Amino acid sequence: MKVIRQEGKTIDEALNLALDKLQISKNEAEVKVLDEGSKGIFGIIGSKNAVVEVKPKVNPIKVGKEFLDEIFKKMPFEAEISVLKDKTNDEQVLYNISSKDLGIIIGHRGETLDAIQYLTSLIVNKSIESYYRVLIDADGYRDRRKGTLERLANKLARKALSTGRKVMLEPMPPHERRIIHMTLRGDERVNTYSEGKEPYRRVMIVAEEKTANKKDNN
Repeated sequence: MKVIRQEGKTIDEALNLALDKLQISKNEAEVKVLDEGSKGIFGIIGSKNAVVEVKPKVNPIKVGKEFLDEIFKKMPFEAEISVLKDKTNDEQVLYNISSKDLGIIIGHRGETLDAIQYLTSLIVNKSIESYYRVLIDADGYRDRRKGTLERLANKLARKALSTGRKVMLEPMPPHERRIIHMTLRGDERVNTYSEGKEPYRRVMIVAEEKTANKKDNN
């Protein structure tokens, strides 16, 4: 990223000179005043220029979009990346991937899509100071997967109740485990907790009377 350190008789003059060099507006810039300068005696003796450091503001949404575009340019199939504005704000962005080859992009139970999301999040958050949440969907896959997990949670809860035995789910990423926990949170007959270490951490479902203590739900 280009950074301009600029002097001027005043802060405003130094800033405007730097903005002209970067060809950006003040709203698009991050400005740091390094020296406010001084007029000196009679505006001549001992006067000192103001110094500012100016760089373009980082747009995390743009950074993520450019990274995704670059990834799919190298793929042997076409994909269109868009930003879902109704689910994007100052704290998060949701990108959607559209393609005729969504099966490849999504991968087994979303593993490839999760990997793309993870890498994009790393790139975006490397470019800014505060954390920015990055979400990536593929033509509604996340909602479909959520529905599948909710049905699975209810089915396995019934199994735990009917058998009186602990039911162990397959390893899942954190956001999918959370769906299981949230789905069954209102069912007082069962309790859920997570067990194991990443990436093999999984959800356990037990009938409430079989659970002596509440355990970690992460």
